Amino acid sequence: MAIDRKIMRLYNKSMEKMSYIAPCHFGLEAVLKKEITDLGYEISSVEDGRVTFVGDAAALCRANIFLRTAERVLIKIGSFHAETFEELFQETRKLCWEDYIPENGKFWVAKAASIKSKLFSPSDIQSIMKKAMVERLKSVYHKEWFAEDGASYPVRVFLMKDEVVVGLDTTGESLHKRGYRKLTAKAPIAENLAAALIMLTPWRSGRILVDPFCGSGTFPIEAAMMAAKMAPGAGRKFLAEEWNNIIPDKFWKLAADEAASIVDMNVETDIQGYDIDDKMVSIARENAKVAGVDKMIHFQRRAVDELSHPKKYGFIITNPPYGERLEEKENLPELYRTLGGRYMALDSWSMYVISAYEQAEQYIGRKADKNRKIYNGMMKTYFYQFMGPKPPSHDDRRRKA
Repeated sequence: MAIDRKIMRLYNKSMEKMSYIAPCHFGLEAVLKKEITDLGYEISSVEDGRVTFVGDAAALCRANIFLRTAERVLIKIGSFHAETFEELFQETRKLCWEDYIPENGKFWVAKAASIKSKLFSPSDIQSIMKKAMVERLKSVYHKEWFAEDGASYPVRVFLMKDEVVVGLDTTGESLHKRGYRKLTAKAPIAENLAAALIMLTPWRSGRILVDPFCGSGTFPIEAAMMAAKMAPGAGRKFLAEEWNNIIPDKFWKLAADEAASIVDMNVETDIQGYDIDDKMVSIARENAKVAGVDKMIHFQRRAVDELSHPKKYGFIITNPPYGERLEEKENLPELYRTLGGRYMALDSWSMYVISAYEQAEQYIGRKADKNRKIYNGMMKTYFYQFMGPKPPSHDDRRRKA
């Protein structure tokens, strides 16, 4: 009966609402907010680079498996104000770590980020918080030493203007690592960033999508996965799968079954990826095969000056070279001029370009209809949006007939 009561307590606990933090790329918070809302969860706050939402334990599993644009999913342990290391220590010790970390759990502060705060040394913040966690757990478990030979419970902390937010990382390896990109280009775009940029466009599975600088194939692969309704986290593992003190295994299985049930590999697509480098085309094909979407994408060796398509109302979504090396920078004006020229020759198309090249619009030859600032890591980039006309609706076509 003791085991039954333990299981019952676990299930009762799993039904309680918790706060979750989902970090993302700066500038893409609105995209992630919509994703979370579409999953059925309530948003409690949106800040630079992260969205906080409320859900039960099942939300932890579903968010990790279904979110395309998040970096990871954290359980929010608490928040407080701290201007000194003594305040940081005392406030950290007040948090109920025993609700999450068992006696044999391995715990540490994996990352500390500080902006405009009096406490700015990440290593000192990490060290002080670890000591405070140990002191708290010593008093609860009545132990002087912890083996830490069980499951891992890494902590992440954000400091902004002396306000401290503490989260427990449920994901482990970042969510952008879907598992399909075994080989990469020299400067690949992160999978979750590529997904977010596609989601910022009106592209849908029935429309044409071409990436003329496809590299390792990230844009086409992410688009194909969206078209087939393939959950980005369905084929990987998460740190919290080992947390049997917090979440029943059954919830992970239910989320995985839900993901499998909605996949549609029969959807018709016109997704194409071009690159001037034969090796990159081969890499993109192999990555698409690992992702299970190779039959949905046409990859081809083709230079940007050969970009063409016989149909109307397509989309170019691409990440052209930025010119980080001096010799590459010299070629950028001609490359962007060529891209702009080929785009102008496509009837009724839209084009979406992410680039750190400040003169992109000048050489493309047209001012973007919209321009969104997005941080790709520490690099400031711009998402240039050149919008073509909407295709006629079925009703419009019937009236013309």
